[in-house]
Amino acid sequence: MRVLRQIHAHVLTRFLPISALSFALSKIAAFCALSAVGDIAYARRVFSRIPCPNIFCWNAMIRGCSNVENPSKESIYLFKKLIRKGYPGPNTFTLSFVLKACSILSASHEGWQVHTRVLRSGFGSSPFVQTSLVNMYAKCEEVWDARLVFDEIPERNLVAWSAMIGGYARVGLVDASFGLFREMQMAGVVPDQVTMASIVSACTCAGSLYLGRWVHVYAEKKKIEIDLELGTALINMYAKCGWIEKAKAIFRKLSVKDTKAWNSMIVGLALHGLSEEALKAFSMMEEAKVKPDSGTFLGVLFTCGQSSLVSEGRRFWSRMLGFGTKPSTEHYGCMVDLLCRAGLVEEAHTLVQNMAISPNPVIWRKLLMGCNKSRMLERGELIAERLLELEPLNAENYVLLSSLYASVSQWEKMMLVRAKMKEKRIRPIPACSSIEVNGIIHEFTMGDRSHPEAKELREVLRDISDRIRGVGYKPSIVEILHQVINEEKENAHGEHSVRLAIAYGLWKTKAPAVIRVVNSIRICGDCHEVTKIISKIYEREIIVRDRVWFHKFVNGSCTCKDHW
Repeated sequence: MRVLRQIHAHVLTRFLPISALSFALSKIAAFCALSAVGDIAYARRVFSRIPCPNIFCWNAMIRGCSNVENPSKESIYLFKKLIRKGYPGPNTFTLSFVLKACSILSASHEGWQVHTRVLRSGFGSSPFVQTSLVNMYAKCEEVWDARLVFDEIPERNLVAWSAMIGGYARVGLVDASFGLFREMQMAGVVPDQVTMASIVSACTCAGSLYLGRWVHVYAEKKKIEIDLELGTALINMYAKCGWIEKAKAIFRKLSVKDTKAWNSMIVGLALHGLSEEALKAFSMMEEAKVKPDSGTFLGVLFTCGQSSLVSEGRRFWSRMLGFGTKPSTEHYGCMVDLLCRAGLVEEAHTLVQNMAISPNPVIWRKLLMGCNKSRMLERGELIAERLLELEPLNAENYVLLSSLYASVSQWEKMMLVRAKMKEKRIRPIPACSSIEVNGIIHEFTMGDRSHPEAKELREVLRDISDRIRGVGYKPSIVEILHQVINEEKENAHGEHSVRLAIAYGLWKTKAPAVIRVVNSIRICGDCHEVTKIISKIYEREIIVRDRVWFHKFVNGSCTCKDHW
């Protein structure tokens, strides 16, 4: 940069014609904007003093301003300025660079406006611009618009295929993502790391370890290098699909680890209840001189919450503020959850009242759960009132309030809450549990009779029930607040969706295969206790992923240490 500044000074001291001066300054501004050793702030100053910047310089500035660490809409504003001032029309590079800026910012409205400009300028048939449009719409999660443009490309390159596959994966359309991947293979297009990372992300969305392992093996067979992006996607997939040891193995093999890779590992360890390893990973990240971001602190705060590490949580909160990271709703939620789990509901309530942003229903719900656990009736009623104002039709809010009244034996009030639910026709969404066997996902709800093998499954359930009762198990009736008689409650316990899925796994798989179940809501205390017993008497490892984290049951104990 020192030599460049000298050249800049030399150019300014010469009495050059306007055209020559503009050309020289445009080259200097472009170099500063795009070079790895450049200075975007210096580029802006040079650019502002160019009498007639050429299109090459405009393109460089639009591209450079979108490549900064925390990009704003500056690239889009520059493009609008270019159009407004009537400079010679933008070319395919201009349009592609501004579309990339829109994709980075998820600015779909501005992207749609650029698309209009593309059509007006006659570049609608340019494969280069069309691919940029697909990428923009896909990253803005406008997958239908992305697909319309994608279908118009006569000869799709790898970037277009990868962008479209990634767009489907991003919005959870797993089948569409895999279907397009198969089309890509049939078209003879060889995938790269970006494509494979998108497919792995789709496996993560589906929670399918079977598919994820297949994709990993496919990448290895095709000798696709596991780079940082693909490696991070694999870490995330294996961690969230319940195989944390494999995630750790891939993480160790990465020669270079950036913030995203460390974050994936920290969050993965936290999800599996490995709080000590997660916090150790944070220390190793600092030793490696990798700068933590908001996602990193979210991971460590979540870790502290799961293990009730109050002092550590407070310390990380202070460090986060010291780094200049503004707490998001998710950060506040982790901190409220940590304090409530430790019984510090008043402190959590004070934190919520002093939030810099408006608390959402999730945070109020965490507070209500804290009141429930600590049996704080008056405080809980006030919080429930606030929560029901925000979400008057959310069944979970009524169930929590009902549970609060039950915890302090306020049965009449509990019945009034349940009567109000009936009056408003509010019904809780039934829990759903799924298990993958030989690549096929089987789903169950409580008392499910729809499965084609339901009759045989009931026989397995009866065997499980007999065996767990034989070792002294008795159902916990208080776990279910439904208005049914005791015998019905016990039957309902026996046919919770989690137990149906576990029973199917015991029936259809053999040891030492791990039984992996995904549950849509938090596992209830009674099912948690039963699963511990099953893991011991059947000598099977069982992993249950609920809405919060993974529970690994081995020989009668769980990694959450009965604290979740």
